[in-house]
Amino acid sequence: MPSTKMATGHYRMCNGPKSHAVHSTAVLILSQLLEDRKKQRLTMINFVGYPLSAIFLVSLVVILAASEIGRCLGVRASTRSGDSHSTLEAAIMGLLALMISFTFAMALTRFDARRDALINEANAITTTALRARLLPAPHGTESLKLLRDYVQLRIDYTEKIASPQESNAAIVRSTLVQEALWQQARAAAVKDNGMVPTGLYIQTLNEMIDDQEARLNAVRNHVPNAVLLALYGIAAIASGFSGYGVGFAHRQSRSLYSRLPVYTMGVLICAVILLIQDLDRAGEGLITVSPQAMIDAAATIAGYVD
Repeated sequence: MPSTKMATGHYRMCNGPKSHAVHSTAVLILSQLLEDRKKQRLTMINFVGYPLSAIFLVSLVVILAASEIGRCLGVRASTRSGDSHSTLEAAIMGLLALMISFTFAMALTRFDARRDALINEANAITTTALRARLLPAPHGTESLKLLRDYVQLRIDYTEKIASPQESNAAIVRSTLVQEALWQQARAAAVKDNGMVPTGLYIQTLNEMIDDQEARLNAVRNHVPNAVLLALYGIAAIASGFSGYGVGFAHRQSRSLYSRLPVYTMGVLICAVILLIQDLDRAGEGLITVSPQAMIDAAATIAGYVD
C-alpha cells in the first residue's frame, strides 16, 4: 500500500501544477520585473537603486547642513529659550535612538533570512543530487550533470554583484535547468515501476525549487523606503537641535572647535545609518552573506560518481 500511494502521488507531481509552474516561471519573472519598474517610477526615492557611497556622502552633507543651520539659529536666539531647547533636544535624541534600533532590527532580520535561505537551498540541492543517483540510467547521470550546472549558477548568483537585468537573466537560466530536471524526472517515472526512488527524488526536487523562490523573496525584501526616509528626517532634525544648542552655548565664539562635537555626532549618525543599509542589501557593501554553504554543496556534488 505505501508504494501504491507513493506511485499515485508521484504521477500527480510529475503531471500536476508544479511542472506547469516551473515551465511558466520565466514569464512570471519578466512580469515581476515590469511591475518592479512601475513601482520604482511611483516611488520618489528608492534607496536600493543608489550606491552606498553616494548615499553616505549625500546624507552627510544634509546632516551637517542641518546642524550648521541649527547653530546659526542658536547664535541668534534669546537667553530665555535655553531650558525649552534642552528638553526638546533630549526628546528628539531619544526618538532618534529608538528609530535607529527599530530600523537596525528590521535590517538584521532580513540579513538572517537571506543567510538561512541560502543554507536551506544548498542543503536541498545536495539532497536532490544524492537522490538523483537512485534514478535509472541514463536519467540519474543526466540529472547529476544538470545539478552541477545548477549549483554553479546559484553560486554565481550569490557571489557576483549583478544589475537587476543580469539577476533576472540568471534566474531565467536557473528556471530552464529546473525544467530540464523535471523532464528527466518525468521520463524516469515512466520507466521506473517501483516508484519509490523516483518519488523520493521528486520530493527533494520540489523542495529545491521552492527553496529558490524563498531565497529570491528574501533577497528582494528590503527595509521600506518610508522607514529610511523617516530615519533620515529624524536624524536631520536631531542634528539641527544639537547645532542649535552649540550655537546657543557659544554665541560669542565662532571657532571650529565649538562645532567639532556636533560634526562628529553627524558623521557617527550617518555611519550607523549606512551600516543599517549595508546590512539590508544582498551582495553589495561590506556585510554580505557567505556563499560557503553553496560552494560546499558544489564540491559535494562534484565528488558524486555518475
